[in-house]
Amino acid sequence: MHVGSFVLAAQFPGQGQGEALHRAVRSAEVAEEAGLDAVWLGEHHFVPYGTCPSAITLAALLLGRTRRLRVGTAVSVLPTAHPVALGEQAALLHLTSGGRFSLGVGRGGPWVDLEVFGSGLEAYEKGFPESLDLLVRWLREPSVAGTGERFTFREVPVVPRPSESLTDTSGPEVVVACTSPASVRLAAERGLPMLLGMHVGDEEKAGMVALWRRHARACGLGASEIAGAAHVSAGLCQIADRRTDAVEALTKAMPGWLRQGLDAHVTVDGRPRAMRDPLAYTELLCGLHPVGTPRLCADRLAATSERTGISRFALLVEGSGDLAATEENVRRLGAEVLPHLG
Repeated sequence: MHVGSFVLAAQFPGQGQGEALHRAVRSAEVAEEAGLDAVWLGEHHFVPYGTCPSAITLAALLLGRTRRLRVGTAVSVLPTAHPVALGEQAALLHLTSGGRFSLGVGRGGPWVDLEVFGSGLEAYEKGFPESLDLLVRWLREPSVAGTGERFTFREVPVVPRPSESLTDTSGPEVVVACTSPASVRLAAERGLPMLLGMHVGDEEKAGMVALWRRHARACGLGASEIAGAAHVSAGLCQIADRRTDAVEALTKAMPGWLRQGLDAHVTVDGRPRAMRDPLAYTELLCGLHPVGTPRLCADRLAATSERTGISRFALLVEGSGDLAATEENVRRLGAEVLPHLG
């Protein structure tokens, strides 16, 4: 089992953006010290829900500050990025980090980001498959031409080539954030592992893994490739000597962050959107994920792995909103939970 942290650089009420980013960086450094396997970085624009606008840039910083930790994006938003530019950055980090970089990508949402970056709503609604295919080709082939509806360009050489890495891996892994059957099938067709969100429980995640396997098999993937797909489950983790204390720490801090963070999202076309009740959502997450004593947290992770077949976790550890408490949470995750998992 591989356990990592999930870092949003969340800006809690009363905090500055620099404080949120400092906590994000520090929590990643502590994750390596504590023996976690990875840190996964969120990406958001124009909202305090997450103050990191470029997960791949923050990944570069953290790869330079660590020596063992795997660093991944969760996710780089493809509709607002050029897949070749993102592919070049991913190849650079793969080569210079000794193969410690993972590129998670997703569709994002119908946010005003699409207007600001000039990509338009169509890039979100229809363009994701084309962008994903171009990105994967860039990471696997020696030269690439753009032949799609959105990206058309003459053949150019891939420099630097990920396969030139002085490691056993030919290129950075690509993980696809999946929230619907359509996105599960899209990932399966390409043999790419999934990142599954923390808003869904074990039963739904198990169903998505089963759908991925069925569709991958129908598309001709071999049994070993299907069995070896390293999907990632996002979740929430808060450790305390009593479960009630862990839940209280989160229900005191997270609703205020969720309220101001999620409410700040603006749709590009004015479409209405449903707003979750922040307290109810926090309580839901506390029920779904490892929140409580170290033993409870270990048992919850083991149960999720058994039910879903997923062995990699990206756990949100900054739910208290406090730097010292976040550091302690990460250290306890490494010292008191990981030993129970083997």
